[in-house]
Amino acid sequence: MTHTSTVSTMMTIGKRIRIERIKDRKSGNSLIIPLDHGISIGPVEGITDLADTVEKVAEGGANAVLMQKGMVPYGHRGYGKDIGLIVHMSASTSLSPDPNNKVQVCTVEECMKMGADAVSVHINVGSDTESAQLGILGSVAERCAFWGIPLIAMMYPRGSSIKNQHDPLVVAHAARVGAELGADIIKTNYTGDPDSFKQVVKGCPVPIIIAGGPKMGSDIELLEMIEGAMSAGAKGAAIGRNVFQHKSPTHITRAISRIVHEKWTASEAFEELKR
Repeated sequence: MTHTSTVSTMMTIGKRIRIERIKDRKSGNSLIIPLDHGISIGPVEGITDLADTVEKVAEGGANAVLMQKGMVPYGHRGYGKDIGLIVHMSASTSLSPDPNNKVQVCTVEECMKMGADAVSVHINVGSDTESAQLGILGSVAERCAFWGIPLIAMMYPRGSSIKNQHDPLVVAHAARVGAELGADIIKTNYTGDPDSFKQVVKGCPVPIIIAGGPKMGSDIELLEMIEGAMSAGAKGAAIGRNVFQHKSPTHITRAISRIVHEKWTASEAFEELKR
């Protein structure tokens, strides 16, 4: 065995070990709670006390939380149930002339020093700065492969050329682009129904998790979306506002976890949530 092949094998093992820290070993699925919404006009309700929120979602059964690098010291706790850490490497703000222009704000090596189990980048496919963002994705994927760090690519169809961000064709296109450029997991929009989302999953060779999107009107609506995605082949969900702005982040996290990991229906999870 050559030195090169030995290093390649070691990196593959390292990445596999780290991926296990952000998913459930039994189901193979992931429930991630993004807590990076501070780049909106804020501070955002629900994540002002980051450690408290992390404790609540960990207790509810979340596999990992995702946050910007500067928040890691405030979200880390030396107590309670352990939970995986994903450091987000992209940023923009709602005050920007072009919020769709995501820039890289840290390196893979920085994330490793902070103890990250994985990193994520945000790409707006169809935006005016798509080419620069794809360049970032390719570069980050190379460093992740070198160090054995799992890479989550948030692949969203956004920009003036996109009429419907949930159109199955554009969602499938965005997901496939992320896979082709080296992502290990794709986070993208749910298309609205299981049949169309099956086509997104079919066209993407790496696991797909769905984004939670804006704050929903009801718990059952959220749970039904997750059930639909899971039945179509999704490997989990990344739910932010609909969890950390819920009246009980622990209980809604547990309800989502029942669907993601235990194959409960939305109705079953909702009934438990009401108790």
